[in-house]
Amino acid sequence: MISIALDGPAGAGKSSLARAAAKKLGFIYVDTGALYRAVGLKFSRKGYDTELNCDIAGLLSDTAVDIRFIGEEQHVFLDGEDVNALIRTPEISMMASAVSAKPAVRAFLLELQRKLASEHNVIMDGRDIGTVVLPDATLKLFVTAKPETRADRRYKELTEKGMDVNYADILSDIKTRDYNDTHREVAPLKVADGGIVFDTDNLNFEESLKALMSIIEKEVEV
Repeated sequence: MISIALDGPAGAGKSSLARAAAKKLGFIYVDTGALYRAVGLKFSRKGYDTELNCDIAGLLSDTAVDIRFIGEEQHVFLDGEDVNALIRTPEISMMASAVSAKPAVRAFLLELQRKLASEHNVIMDGRDIGTVVLPDATLKLFVTAKPETRADRRYKELTEKGMDVNYADILSDIKTRDYNDTHREVAPLKVADGGIVFDTDNLNFEESLKALMSIIEKEVEV
C-alpha cells in the first residue's frame, strides 16, 4: 500500500489539499484531525473544558469513533452519530488540541489510523502522521503557512458556512493551538525525518494543489 503523510499546523490547508489529491489519485483520504475533533466533542458534551479534569480512560471506554465513506466523502461518526457538521467550530478545535495531548486519546485512535493505511492507498493528514502514526510512509510532507494566512483562510471557510466568527479570535486560537501542538510531551508537531516542507503561504488553493501533485508525481511511483 502507498501512504502519503501530510502534517502541519491548523489552517495550513492540509485537509483540503489531501482530499483533492486523494481524489485525483484514487486514494482514500483520512482526516485524522476529525477523529480528535470527535473525541473533543464527546468531552465537550460531557461538560468538560480544555483542562480535562476527568477520568479520560473511563470516558474513552464508553466512546466509539469510526470513519465511514459516503460516496467519496469521509464522515466521522461518534457513538453512531454522524458528527461531520458539528466538529469544525473554534470551540471544538481547542478541545481537539487539548485531547490530542493526552496519551490515552492518541493510543485510542492510533490503531484505527494504522488499520486504514494497511488496507488502502491513503493520503492521511494530521499532526503526527509522519512522525508517529506512519513513520514508514511512502512520502512525508509538512504543510505550513504563516498564522495570519491560516487565520484568514479559516475565517473565510467558517463565514462561508454561515457561522458568526471573529478573525481576531480565530488568530488567537491558531497561535494558542500552534504552541500547544509544538510543545506537548506526546508526539509534538514537527517535521518528520525525511519530510519535505511545503509552504503554501503565497499560494492559492489551485496553485498549492498543483505544487503538491508535482511533488507526489516526483517522489511516489503511483
